Amino acid sequence: MHANGASKDHPPLLQTLPGDDVRQIMWRFAERFDCQMVVQSARAVARGPVARAVAKGARNSHEWTEEKAALLQEFDASGITAASIDPEYGGYIEGPKNFVLGLLAFELAWVDAGAGTSSMANTLALAPIHERGTPEQKQKYMAASIPPQPGESRTIWRGAFALTESIPYVGVDTGVLSGRVRVAEWKDGEEPILHVDKRGRFITNMGAANFVTAAVDSGDPRIKGSCMIILEETDSGTWDRGIPTKKLAHQLSSTRDPVFSLQVPANRIIGGYTVKDGVIVPNYSHADVIEAVFTRTRATPAIMTSAKLLSAIEPVIRYHRRRFRGAVGITEGTPRFDMGLQQKEDALHRLLDVWAAGEAGASLGFETARLLDTYDAIEKAKAEALAAQGIAGGRAELKALRAREADAAEYVVLSHKTAPTAAESARLATLEADPVVKFMVTESLSSVLIPSAKLWNTGHGVNMMREAVSMMGGYGITEDCPGFLGTKWIDGQLEATYEGPEVVQRRQLSVTMSRPIFLQQFQQWIKRLRSIAQDHPTLGLGTLAAAMELWFWSREYLSKAKDAHGRDLYSNQRHGVTYPLADALAWLVATYHLVQDVIELKAKGPAHPALAEGIDGLVGFYSDLTHIHCATSAGEATRICAELVFGYRAESDAAKAGDPEAFQDVAAFIALRTKVDGSLAGSKLAKDRAAESLSHVMIPEVLDYPV
Repeated sequence: MHANGASKDHPPLLQTLPGDDVRQIMWRFAERFDCQMVVQSARAVARGPVARAVAKGARNSHEWTEEKAALLQEFDASGITAASIDPEYGGYIEGPKNFVLGLLAFELAWVDAGAGTSSMANTLALAPIHERGTPEQKQKYMAASIPPQPGESRTIWRGAFALTESIPYVGVDTGVLSGRVRVAEWKDGEEPILHVDKRGRFITNMGAANFVTAAVDSGDPRIKGSCMIILEETDSGTWDRGIPTKKLAHQLSSTRDPVFSLQVPANRIIGGYTVKDGVIVPNYSHADVIEAVFTRTRATPAIMTSAKLLSAIEPVIRYHRRRFRGAVGITEGTPRFDMGLQQKEDALHRLLDVWAAGEAGASLGFETARLLDTYDAIEKAKAEALAAQGIAGGRAELKALRAREADAAEYVVLSHKTAPTAAESARLATLEADPVVKFMVTESLSSVLIPSAKLWNTGHGVNMMREAVSMMGGYGITEDCPGFLGTKWIDGQLEATYEGPEVVQRRQLSVTMSRPIFLQQFQQWIKRLRSIAQDHPTLGLGTLAAAMELWFWSREYLSKAKDAHGRDLYSNQRHGVTYPLADALAWLVATYHLVQDVIELKAKGPAHPALAEGIDGLVGFYSDLTHIHCATSAGEATRICAELVFGYRAESDAAKAGDPEAFQDVAAFIALRTKVDGSLAGSKLAKDRAAESLSHVMIPEVLDYPV
């Protein structure tokens, strides 16, 4: 017999649902006390005031009510509002904040994503200023967005980010603007006064906003191009918050269609401007600003959707176990009384799929946030290094980066070597010290992880949230559903559109996933999985590695192949090829990062005193859950790749008859497909083991927030 009464035939089971100790290890913040305190503060607000507001029906109105506005004060008092602001402006957390924002979003979305959006809206409004603002702009608006301290007699400022416009609906093409800026007055030697006309649509936080960061295009020959500009409520002209958006989701946040017609000084142009030949030239176009902002903020809504899936586990277990209690003949102590629907394999297996998707999404989302927290310093060092060479922005910078692609690819290979030679170590040290190479490698990875997280977490996540709701039966779509699962499903639909819906993410991935540097990184992932598979035989790493090899082969094949009509398959306009291939990659990327987190848990969990008692069951369960998801991801990726490789071929009698000669050019694909299929051995046994744990895991008697 083993610990916990386990034997060889009956391995140790998961004793309780994973708590903070598990998350801190997997998401790498066990040593960050400040992050742990942020989690506790956000959780107290989410499962207290936010949950009570939802339970009382606060979501039942499109209007910005006093009850909803009161939640902003809760965010202020708990430290949520100031968490994203640098200490030099009054914040309290040192260093980059993407990971912290992810933790906040996770805790709030665990109860209600609208509350999460409401708390994060000010951060999004400040993001253009934070990333590209002048020092004066940063000082003014960051400091104003800090809650007043005791003894201060001022009102906190809240902001809104106004990008999307009313042409024709909620737009996704950030290059199309109807907002216009023109010169209203320009006296010699004085700051120009600008007139801004902007109609926003679906603008979050407008019910409370005192200022707006708005994207506008020039409507005047004396202003060049586009820019982002700061508007204030007290500016001269029209500040119309607009009518509330009649949305079905995120009702705890204020969303309206504002109209602005305001006069503002030119020093409100974000990032400043220069004057050349009598023309105002913004230092940054609106596209420059948006790129910097969206690079850093898309992981947050991705994490919110994953939080919903993980929050659904406990309510579904409780519902399934109590399903038959109270019925005639169902007496205490009988299997139907104690286990309810969990007597049936279907209920257990479906919930495991939901759980695995939530874990994989969270792993990908938080890894993306951690990577982005390194981005600012690396980007700044790159800019300084290029500037020292007389290279600054635009085409010159792109040309310089392109010339270093071979060095960056070499760095990727060398950095993954387990036993480098002395010469390789020396070369690696040289490349490691090169800020341009470091930037290229980081940017290559982030340009895949960011859209993958946004695409997969919210897209597949919403589908799995529907699955969670369906497992509650009719109860799932009632207002008093435990865990608010029905509203979380609806909210997920909106998160899938934030900062670009699926099509935008697929478009970016279709470009970035084919960069030579990333393809080298991807191959190193495969090698890593192969190298550690023997040490972790229960994780399904061989299955994931085989599926990744098949995806890589498929991408290489499709990039050179033509369809039955002689047209290139892999091109900008062949969305039927590039977009599904991006979907397949997102499955693999999410699963790869789940693997990394579970390996971290296996390595560090046993030494954690709070986990020691049930560590075997905990690690065993997560190993099986990972094995399950590796199999699911491999199946999805393989299916997509098979449809693409074979689906554009001309039909022939030989192919229909299964003649091997008809498939000689794709024999390697068939061999890889067979390899994936064979590697699935044991994956369903892992699901059976995880299901047994799920049927025995202890849960609290009641949820820790009201319903």
